[in-house]
Amino acid sequence: MSSSKGEPLGCPSCDTEEPGGGPFCASCGTPLVVVGSEPIDAPLSEAHGRARKIDPSYTEGRLVRVAGGRNQPEAEFIQGLLLEEGVPSVLRRTAGFDVPDFLAAGPRDVMVPEAGAEVAIALLRDLRMGIAEPAPGSAKDPNPLVLVAAVLGTGAVAALVAYLSL
Repeated sequence: MSSSKGEPLGCPSCDTEEPGGGPFCASCGTPLVVVGSEPIDAPLSEAHGRARKIDPSYTEGRLVRVAGGRNQPEAEFIQGLLLEEGVPSVLRRTAGFDVPDFLAAGPRDVMVPEAGAEVAIALLRDLRMGIAEPAPGSAKDPNPLVLVAAVLGTGAVAALVAYLSL
């Protein structure tokens, strides 16, 4: 196969020229490039830079919700965190919050392909978004009898102070 300008195409992984009749290498599936062309080190655009971070193994399956943001910027922040791990994502306005006058306001769902959902959920769970979880057994529930005794004792002391001040 050759490019639209007539230059021969080859596989950058296998180093074979014209390894098939399509845009991808028949043996390894890598996209074909013009033979002898220099590799692109810098992304051509912002979208190209984001696309280069995506791990192809996380792109399969239907979209599932893994997180939600209270507004557009928060959802985009979560989306950026996922992209740094190679997980592609899209934002969707949460159902019921699609008022045309407030397109940037309202909650957003962060959706990822099924193949990347487990990684995305684990990443977001590990980050906890700055919220520290108490250690198990560090905070005990108060004993209800002690709580009732404390309230009644405080009331009795207040009543005694009020009676003596008369």
